[in-house]
Amino acid sequence: MKIIVTGGAGFIGSAVCRHLVQDLGFTAINVDKLTYAGNLSSLKEIEDSPNYHFEQLDICDRAALDAVFAKHQPDGVMHLAAESHVDRSITGAGEFIQTNIIGTFNMLEAARAYWMGLDDTGKEKFRFLNVSTDEVYGSLGDEGLFEETTPYDPSSPYSASKASADHLANAWFETYKFPVVISNCSNNYGPYHLPEKLIPLVILNALDGQPLPIYGDGSNVRDWLYVEDHAVALFTILTKGRLGQKYNVGGRNERTNLEVVNRICETLDKLRPKDSAYADQITYVTDRPGHDARYAIDATKLESELGWKAKENFETGIEKTIQWYLDNEWWWAPLRGHAAVRKGVLKKG
Repeated sequence: MKIIVTGGAGFIGSAVCRHLVQDLGFTAINVDKLTYAGNLSSLKEIEDSPNYHFEQLDICDRAALDAVFAKHQPDGVMHLAAESHVDRSITGAGEFIQTNIIGTFNMLEAARAYWMGLDDTGKEKFRFLNVSTDEVYGSLGDEGLFEETTPYDPSSPYSASKASADHLANAWFETYKFPVVISNCSNNYGPYHLPEKLIPLVILNALDGQPLPIYGDGSNVRDWLYVEDHAVALFTILTKGRLGQKYNVGGRNERTNLEVVNRICETLDKLRPKDSAYADQITYVTDRPGHDARYAIDATKLESELGWKAKENFETGIEKTIQWYLDNEWWWAPLRGHAAVRKGVLKKG
């Protein structure tokens, strides 16, 4: 198979590309604009593979997209390219509207034009996966889980733009019978995660002896999903999911932000001990506007219908993640100078 992966230089996208090439032996065509969130060094393991191709372009450029489809003749699309930081969407929503809504529209139209030109066998084989987030559902109370039937209730410009993209993808299936499936995932973590995000920021700040900032009282709850488990889930949904359907992807690992930080500290105490406990570096900062209290995904449909299940629980996944950062300073050290990281601002993971 040949798969276009938009945002393939990003955190989740690079994991998808590595999975396609290394684990499955398929061809990944990485389409990425290379904003600050894109990092080609995350693809170092596969960059010399004949099954990996990189096309630098903006998904808002329709002509460039048409050229990529014509050149590579893909069997499917995994659309991950997006502006993804809640904090940044609050201070600069315009980029999120352009990339997440207009860009998704362009992707759907370029893919549909290409699909319409295929023969019957090609049309039957082709799939378009729109990769989304659990944030489109809004915030949960203390009980319950997000299901595929949960009404959308986005509360930030980021989540509103992703909800819009989901609605567009669904409309292209309903209106044009274009072969779309949609996934909505919980918080990802793992190797190659930008240092401004919660887990890598805490790991690297801890190692540097810097404060470990936590929004509010640290009671906000997220369901954590190891990124390599997510990559497997996405390919499963692309190839086995029922057209026009949504599939929630979660790790069944709910933790408060404070629990996450404490677990990182405990693991570092074991893997890289020092004179004092890492937890002594924890500090609390003012909560951000519209900070959703709790997200939690019910992945039953994906597990029962398509047979996927996360391999890592939070304890095994976080230890693997921390060990990766300890072993791979070559990757993260150049990124630690990024302005957002220098400010010590805690971003959503």
